[in-house]
This record gives sequence, C-alpha cells and structure tokens, in this order.
Amino acid sequence: MKTEIYTCPGFTFSGCASGLKKNGENDLGLIYSETAASAAGVFTRNRVQAASVKLDMERIQSGKCQAIIANSGNANCCTGEQGELDNLSMTRFVASEMGIPEEMVLVASTGVIGKPLPIQKVEKSVPELVRLLSRNGISEFARAIMTTDTVPKIVTGKGEINNIPFTITGVAKGSGMIRPDMATMLCFVCTDAASDPKLLQEMLFKSVEQSFNRITVDGDTSTNDMVLLLANGVSGAVIRNQDQISVFQNQLDQVLLTLARMVVKDGEGATKLVEISVESAKSDQDARCIAETIAHSNLVKTALFGEDANWGRIIAAAGRAGVEIMPERMDIFFNDVCMVQNGIGCGPVAEAEATKVLKTSEFVIRVKLNMGKGNSSILTCDFSIDYVKINADYRS
Repeated sequence: MKTEIYTCPGFTFSGCASGLKKNGENDLGLIYSETAASAAGVFTRNRVQAASVKLDMERIQSGKCQAIIANSGNANCCTGEQGELDNLSMTRFVASEMGIPEEMVLVASTGVIGKPLPIQKVEKSVPELVRLLSRNGISEFARAIMTTDTVPKIVTGKGEINNIPFTITGVAKGSGMIRPDMATMLCFVCTDAASDPKLLQEMLFKSVEQSFNRITVDGDTSTNDMVLLLANGVSGAVIRNQDQISVFQNQLDQVLLTLARMVVKDGEGATKLVEISVESAKSDQDARCIAETIAHSNLVKTALFGEDANWGRIIAAAGRAGVEIMPERMDIFFNDVCMVQNGIGCGPVAEAEATKVLKTSEFVIRVKLNMGKGNSSILTCDFSIDYVKINADYRS
C-alpha cells in the first residue's frame, strides 16, 4: 500500500526524541516557514494556562511567525517563573540555530502538568531538530506531539484562487482532556496562500467554532490548548475579496472538520464515534446546549459503550440542559431508526433495530424537539473501561 506524503510548499517539518518521554519516542517537533508568515491563533479558555499559551497569546499580536517548536511529555504548566524562563529558552534555542528573531518563534507543549521541564534535553536536541527539517517531515512532527494518541493526525486540502493552486495542511494531537471551548488540543495549520493577519484570524476563529469547538471526549478543557495557523504566501494565491475568502474558508473548514473528527475517533479508549444532532429547537443556541449536555453525559456515554439503546438517559440529559423543551413533542432517532416519538418509546422492535445501529462504530443520534428552527450538533464518543485505565495511571 502506498503511504500518502503530506507537505505544504514553503514549509519544512521535523521531529526527534529528546528524552522527555520515557518510552524514547519522538517528543520534540519543529515547523519552519522559509519566509515570515502571517499568523493567527486561538487558545484555551481555561484560566490555568501553560507558559506556552501565555507567550503565544502575546506574540501572536504581531501577526507574524516563522517557526513553531512543540514538545510532548511535559506540559510546562504551573511550573512558576522557571517554567516561563524555560519556555523563552525554547524560542531562543530555535531562533539562534535558524538565524531568526526570537519573537518570530512560537511554542507549544503537552503532557503532565506541574513537572519542571528538563530544558537541557531540549537545548541539546534543537540542533538535530533543525538538521532534520524536511518538506516531507510532517509525519515525524506529528508523532512528536502525540501523548495518548494512538495514531498521528494529518490532513491536506487543496484549492484555487484566481486559477492559482494553494495548499492547506493541518496536523493535530488530541485524545483525552477534550471539550469544546475555544480550542481543544494542539493543532498547527500551514498554508502557502497569502492573507492579512487580521483576516486570517477571522477565518481561523470561524473554522474553529464549527469544528474543534463542536467536539468532546471527556468534558475536560486542557491548560495547553491552541490552534495556530501560518500563511506564508509562497504559492502566489492571495486572499482579499469575498469570493477568495469563501474559497479558502471552505478548504480550511474541511481540514479542521476532518482533524476534529479524527481527534474524537481517537478518543482515549473510544470504540464509537457518535454525532449528537439536535433539531428543531427554539434557537441554535438552545440546540447546542442540549447537544453538549447529551454529549457530555457519562450515563449516555457508558450506554454507548455497552451498546444499550437506553433512550431514557438521552431524554433526561436534554431535560437538564437548562433550556425550554416539551418532552411530549420530542422524537429520538438512532440513525434513521425512530426510538422515541412524542416522548414515548416505540417498543421492543424499534429497540432491536436501534441496538443494531449501536453495534456499528459510527452513527448519529438525532433529537428532534419540534419547537422551532434551531439546529446544532456535537461529535462525541463512548466512555469505555480503557478510558478509566488510561487515566488512572497517566503519570506513571
């Protein structure tokens, strides 16, 4: 089988093992743009924030970036002043080795909270990281940012603006501590199209809102979450007017939606990928509140793992979402199987058909409120025994 090679013109990538991970796998990655790129980012809303998040939120204001260094195996969060200094050192190591200003380097970290970062290991490995930079090195970078992920997550999209081709390539990590709230893991997106930083920020925010902000694995928001987008313009495709924005936005949306889906599918211990779709609510916001409540419900998620068509848990979750509903109007479907109509179960035959749906790896639970035109959906997964095992001894 031919292995797909992911790349993005004007960018190089690398990954190596610096010793931050106990298993000896890649734990340090680098993205480098051959020219200064426009930059945009969204960051966690958790009030406890890693050193990398604080620094990047400050530096992203310039709208420019040329390199991103990322590590796994250590979150460098709640590590005090030394953690802040170590974070700055990471940017200095890269800037010195690449001959670029420190302010043009962003940082991302993921791993255990509260442990000092072994900065000497990072310093020793940066020269190798730079030496390994390659157009086709994104797979090594993807492995370098993985924690409990079981597979690397990379997606490429292509489009044309005024007959000039452009590429968007995204790479993400995320498996646990995933909840919709601005950004829900680490994600890095590169494009060879050109855009004003302010416009790039607007397009990124819109895409994140429709993708990473619509997923959940376990309802936890990380201290280190971020999505960064770099646009270096080497293709010659320029995003200015509304038609050009629409073309680029569509491709960006598809890349981020695909990555978001991959994150949930690879959720810690997950065996099911489930879309919770709430329809005909009074408003889109009401629909979203209900979809999120159902998607976060441990009782719903354990029933999904057990392949139990326990619709009572779904209707109960909808009822505690804090928005107006009329239970006597509600219908619930598992794919196209009607399990509940007008708030009443449809009986053993329907349950048998719904159970068949639950035995598949991907399906949709549709909740129709029949109260208005509001719609929303959230991607979630089941809650398995393996999730508990993974997180019971995560630090060891």
